[in-house]
Amino acid sequence: MLSATVRVTGDLDLAEECAQEAYVSALQAWTRNGIPKRPGAWLTTAARNQALDRLRREVTLRRKLPLLVEPAGVDPHDPVGGEGGDAVPDDRLRLVFTCCHPALAPEARVALTLRLVCGVPTPDVARAFLVSESTMAARITRAKKKISEARIPYRVPDRAELPERLDSVLTAVHLLFSTGHTAGEGDALVREDLCDRALHLARTLAALLPEQAETRGLLGLLLLTDARRATRTDEQGRLLLLADQDRTRWNQRAILEGLTATAGALASGPPGRFTLQAAIAGVHAVAPSEEQTDWPRIVHLYDLLLTMWNTPVVALNRAAAVAFADGPAAALTLVDALATDPRLSDYPYLHATHAHLLQRLGDAAGAARSYRRARELTANAAERAFLEHRLSEVESADPPGV
Repeated sequence: MLSATVRVTGDLDLAEECAQEAYVSALQAWTRNGIPKRPGAWLTTAARNQALDRLRREVTLRRKLPLLVEPAGVDPHDPVGGEGGDAVPDDRLRLVFTCCHPALAPEARVALTLRLVCGVPTPDVARAFLVSESTMAARITRAKKKISEARIPYRVPDRAELPERLDSVLTAVHLLFSTGHTAGEGDALVREDLCDRALHLARTLAALLPEQAETRGLLGLLLLTDARRATRTDEQGRLLLLADQDRTRWNQRAILEGLTATAGALASGPPGRFTLQAAIAGVHAVAPSEEQTDWPRIVHLYDLLLTMWNTPVVALNRAAAVAFADGPAAALTLVDALATDPRLSDYPYLHATHAHLLQRLGDAAGAARSYRRARELTANAAERAFLEHRLSEVESADPPGV
């Protein structure tokens, strides 16, 4: 709806208003007449009609009050914008590239895309960037204001312009998948609609820009990660760790496609951050079991990843791999150092990892404290239930010497 309406209005705020008005109209009309056969088409048509009405009124106002309106240097109602109209064939992907305009800060581009194009709630967007909800809401507002004040046109970028926006687009698609892979809140661990949407966008990007190795790297990463979707919970919806999953039920077709995409990306030159993550996922995908996983190789790949993408989350994931390669004591030293980073203070996976390492080292009291903190910060029901189970395990453990 938003993608189609923005192409009419050239104004994101106006398109959002028209989409909301279409929902209100639907509540009234559908209650009275029933749900139409194609509700999505009905809503899109209603939003576009609302937009056209608003634009007609604006044209009339401009015609009648010419002295009160400054002429615009760029026509915001030219949503296609010249020769680039067919460069991006997917409606949603068009708007993703538009929101990832170089005039915006990289974090703002990705946040705006996730919130407005992909429908990810602001709290989940904030979680992905390790900032508070209020900080993220202000960041999104500033990005929209910058678009308006700078008169950034809502048009499809020419093909030559696509690469400079690519990293932000890939980041947005990756975070969209991550948000669906482990939902920030709710009863279900996975939001399959977001995962499927991200996979569709990744496939489109790989087909659109096959010469860009990172598009294939991202596709490989998502396919190899999503191949485990059916085994990440048991029949009761309880979270299963990698070690407890039935690997025979992993989607072998997705693994083969993911490995092929990853191999193609690796063969194209020095790997980027998505290709390296895909390579890590590939090591997991081909391992017969957790014990037979090539953990030293995974640690090495994380070392390479840190040289180009030095984030606390990557460092934490590396520490988790070190726990299997070199033992929990070596990993605990790394996690303790990361715990001083304020960006991870409210990151539940830091506390859960810390708790698990302490549990393996026999420190039941310390593990219990960290499990409680991780539980406090976790809103997803499946993850909370898992943490509560682990907490009950360490709380019932016999004290040392008994």
